[in-house]
Amino acid sequence: MPHNVLMPALSPTMTEGKLAKWLKKEGDKIKPGTVIAEIETDKATMEVEAVDEGTLAKILVPAGTEGVKVNTLIAVLLEEGEDASALAKADAPKTVTPANQPAESLKPAPAMAVMPTQQQPAQQGKASNRIFASPLAKRIAKEKGIDLASVKGSGPHGRIVKYDLEKAKPGAAPVAAAAPAARAPGLDAKALADAYGIPYKLVPNNGIRKVIARRLTEAKQTIPHFYLSVDCELDALLNVRKELNDAAQGYKISVNDFVIKATGMALVKYPAANVSWTDDNIVQYERADVSVAVATPNGLITPIIKDAANKSLKDISNEMKELAAKAKDGKLKPQEFQGGTISVSNLGMFGVREFAAIVNPPQGAILAIGAGEQRAVIKDGQVKAATVMTVTMSTDHRCIDGAIGAEYLQVFKKLIESPMSLIL
Repeated sequence: MPHNVLMPALSPTMTEGKLAKWLKKEGDKIKPGTVIAEIETDKATMEVEAVDEGTLAKILVPAGTEGVKVNTLIAVLLEEGEDASALAKADAPKTVTPANQPAESLKPAPAMAVMPTQQQPAQQGKASNRIFASPLAKRIAKEKGIDLASVKGSGPHGRIVKYDLEKAKPGAAPVAAAAPAARAPGLDAKALADAYGIPYKLVPNNGIRKVIARRLTEAKQTIPHFYLSVDCELDALLNVRKELNDAAQGYKISVNDFVIKATGMALVKYPAANVSWTDDNIVQYERADVSVAVATPNGLITPIIKDAANKSLKDISNEMKELAAKAKDGKLKPQEFQGGTISVSNLGMFGVREFAAIVNPPQGAILAIGAGEQRAVIKDGQVKAATVMTVTMSTDHRCIDGAIGAEYLQVFKKLIESPMSLIL
């Protein structure tokens, strides 16, 4: 029987993606594990492997198509001995039009639709009287006397969630989505450039940048940020680093490798800061996984050094180089950038003295690492020169308050200023 190839969900936040490229053509023989396409997700461009064996009989979504929903039928495989007539057995969904191709230029496709899964509720409507809502939403509705039939759900596939009930009143009419706020005259960048004759070009936002923009906006609007800064002297660390690199063969340890190691070890030594917030609990992590911000041509992504506290500086250095290269090529696997219990963003190599980063939810904290620079410090009543690095910790104040953040930074500072503790 025909095997349907569906648009996969390659990350927890992915609801749609761009079918960037087909690596196989109609008529090609396919085996399980064969890479058949490249998908641009909300995080990176990733390869998709076939799970069934057969012949690629029909490609239903052309390369370059944007906005392909998860679980959309994108191709059909036929088993050995089946002919084209077997395609009639495949489900017949609607045609997807590439964003960069007019509909009239497409040949009709016999199949293309969102395939239901066990996790997908049926659409609410006349065909079904069932209302889909989370258990918490149902309980809140019962307690407040809210008719769920009058509430418009904002969750996946129209599911009613707690947020929807916060805006609802007992017996209220369906809550419509708020209309976008009108832009004040003169504040539109394109209109402003047109009005004043400023030359410009338009660079389309890719899926990754759109998701980054949405998540950062949500983070700043919903997370009560709290900021703490501490100065760390680096002279001892720089001396140890030089000795290690002089003796090393085939690798070089960076200051950032020391920072990643210290970040993880400090969480192990002071676990009160290794947490995330939920409405019902504070999640206490038992391992320190450090997400490290890497700039790529498509936007920012944070590959993870897992269990950083228990890895050597050499292992961290080699792993970070490999992950950074894969990130810039868009080849990270989901497990290499999903998760993490804290983030590190280092702009010191660009000469930035200090800055405050935005918490990367659901994590509870992020460290912003500034440049190491010569500064005057007072030691034993005398002014001396020292290499100083400013570190700013942004925290989710709901789970990491000022005292917890300050204690963590003291542990981190001690590790950075006593670098042998990061080696032994």
